Amino acid sequence: MNALPSDEMRVAAGRAAVLGQSPAREQGGSRLRGLLTTPGLRQNLVILTVFWIYVAASNTLYANSMQASIAAMGGGAHVFAPWCARLLQHLFMYPALLLCVRGSLRAGWEPLWRRLPLQIALALAFAVLGSPAMTLGEYLSGDAQVRAHMLQSGSMWLWKSDDLSMWLASITTFSLTYGFALALVMGFAFYQRLRDEQLHSAALERALSAAHLAALRMQLSPHTLFNLLHTIRGQISWDPAAAQAMVVQLGDLLRRLLTAGERDFSRLGDELQFVRLYLGLQQRRFSDRLTVSVPEPDSLPGAWVPSLILQPLVENAVVHGLAGHEGPVTVRVDVVAAQEMLCLRVVNTVAAGKPEGGAGIGLRNVRERLAIQFGERASFSATPGYDNVWIAEVRLPLLRDGPAPARN
Repeated sequence: MNALPSDEMRVAAGRAAVLGQSPAREQGGSRLRGLLTTPGLRQNLVILTVFWIYVAASNTLYANSMQASIAAMGGGAHVFAPWCARLLQHLFMYPALLLCVRGSLRAGWEPLWRRLPLQIALALAFAVLGSPAMTLGEYLSGDAQVRAHMLQSGSMWLWKSDDLSMWLASITTFSLTYGFALALVMGFAFYQRLRDEQLHSAALERALSAAHLAALRMQLSPHTLFNLLHTIRGQISWDPAAAQAMVVQLGDLLRRLLTAGERDFSRLGDELQFVRLYLGLQQRRFSDRLTVSVPEPDSLPGAWVPSLILQPLVENAVVHGLAGHEGPVTVRVDVVAAQEMLCLRVVNTVAAGKPEGGAGIGLRNVRERLAIQFGERASFSATPGYDNVWIAEVRLPLLRDGPAPARN
């Protein structure tokens, strides 16, 4: 079945009918206009025009200088054609250059065994026009006597056996010139493709990094959230006030989590406030075992840090600090700024003889985020310390005025 014409086709047909044109003719005109306004064609036209102007000027200046040298040595013969004839020669060959280069680009080079003869034929088709174009230029630029002499001597014929050496020299010269023009156009096109691919690759890398950072920022363990909800549920029956306070704290924690997940960096004070909320909820859950210590806001330096960079560290400190024993656990957060470097340290006690927590997913994500955002300028370590403690330490540049703008 034939498909019904779309609204656009009907409008185009009606407009063509009003203008007295057929739809096919209008589509052909649109393709022609699009072809003439293609950025690649305009670019190649500019490149070839500038190149051919340079070739014409250099050839003309070279011929004039050589003719002047011959005249200075006492030679009266005109070995080289006059400058006006040479300029006309290049003017006549200019359209042929555009057509041959256009045909070469459309033909391509793959497969080489099939395309190479066609490319050579295009080059020869252009180069073979050099001698006839020069003859025509001499005829048009000469006076009446020169024209009559050329007609009588048969110089206007396209082929004369006596001019074989001149034809070969002209074909060799313009074959090399055509090769340079084609190489210039293809080289610039290759450079543009390479640049576009690099820009596209850089954009993909930035998008991947942004997506990766967003995923890392949002990694708050679902297991932790479920445990907190169960703790709140358990306290509803015997301590409704405490359960209500924990619901408010949990809501504030999740709100800050979503807000921090929308940006790459946050103020150090906001980051520590998130840590206080999280550790406060865990302390309510393990009130008989967990002791926390977080710096006061007034003692913090005015700095910016990656959003939620401490969240995996304090979560790891609570989970692995409480594992393996029933004794008390202390989690302490330290902040030190010195020599334009910021040190964030999370220290927690662990079970005797069983230091854990150095190879979790959260800690690997901290390393990845620091590598993405700072490279070698930042470092992360998680090692056991003395007296049954575990120390997780982040060292990064001290950003006092906010994060540096991203490079394009």
